[in-house]
Amino acid sequence: MVNKALSNNPPAGDFHITTHASDWLWAVFSVMLLSLLISLFWTGLGRHRNKIPYQIPVVVLTVASIAYFSMASDLGFAVISNRGGTRQVWYVRYIQWFINAPLILLGLLIFTNMTVSDILTTLFFSWVVVVSGLIGALVSSSYKWGYYAFGLAALFYLWYRLFGHSLRYAFRVGQNVRSGYWGLAAYVAFIWTLYPICWGLSEGSNTISPTSEMVFYGILDIVAGPLFLFFYMLRVSTLQSTDLSAASLSAADRGEIEHKEAPARDTGVPAPGPPQVSTT
Repeated sequence: MVNKALSNNPPAGDFHITTHASDWLWAVFSVMLLSLLISLFWTGLGRHRNKIPYQIPVVVLTVASIAYFSMASDLGFAVISNRGGTRQVWYVRYIQWFINAPLILLGLLIFTNMTVSDILTTLFFSWVVVVSGLIGALVSSSYKWGYYAFGLAALFYLWYRLFGHSLRYAFRVGQNVRSGYWGLAAYVAFIWTLYPICWGLSEGSNTISPTSEMVFYGILDIVAGPLFLFFYMLRVSTLQSTDLSAASLSAADRGEIEHKEAPARDTGVPAPGPPQVSTT
C-alpha cells in the first residue's frame, strides 16, 4: 500500500520528515498497537483487586499508539525557527511522554515503601523533565538550552529518587521483587538518559534531520515502552497475591495515616471505684 500521509497532510518548514520517516512511524505505530492488544489480553487474566500493575501497560500503550498514529500522519507538529532554517517539532510526542513517563515510574515505585507524598513528588519531576523539553524545543533562541539544563537537573533528581531515596525504606514485598526493581529501574535509567542526547541533536541543535530524529526517538520509545513493559509484565506475573496486595497506594497502608484507637463508649454503668475499707 502506498503511503499517502504526506500528500494528504503536507509537511512544513525547511527541515521536515520524508515519506521514509512516515513509513517508519507507521511501523512503530503497528508495534505499539500490537503490544496494546497483547496487554489488554494479559490484563484480562489478572484476578487480583489491585489492578494498577496490570492497567499501567494498557494506558501507556494506548497513548503511544495515538501519538504515533498522529506523527505517522504528519499531524501534531509546530514549525519553529532553528539553526539553519525552520524545523518541524512534534508537540504530540511530548503529550505522550507527559502521560506515560510518570506511569512508568509509578509502576516501579508502588513496590517500594515510599510514602504517597514521596511518590507524587517523584512523578512531578518527571513532568518537569518533559515540560522543560517541550518548552526548549519550541524556543527559537539559545535560551532553549536553559530549559535543557532544567530538564537534565530534574532527570538526575529522578535517578536519586529511584536509587537513593527509595532505598531508605524497606521494600513492601520480598527479595524477588527487590531484585526485579533494581533491574527494571536500571533499565529505565539507561534508556531515559539517551533521550536528552537525541533532543540535543535534533530539536536542540538541528544537527540531524527530522527523519533521523524519528528513527532515533522511535527506537527509544519501543525499548522504553513495549519492550520494558514486556519485562515488567513478566515480573508482575510471578508475584503472589500477597505481593500485589502490598503494592497499594493507600496512604494508610504506607504509614502516612496513624490508626488511633477509638475512645471507649459510655455504657451508662459507673466505673468501679477503689475498694472501701470498713472502720467498724
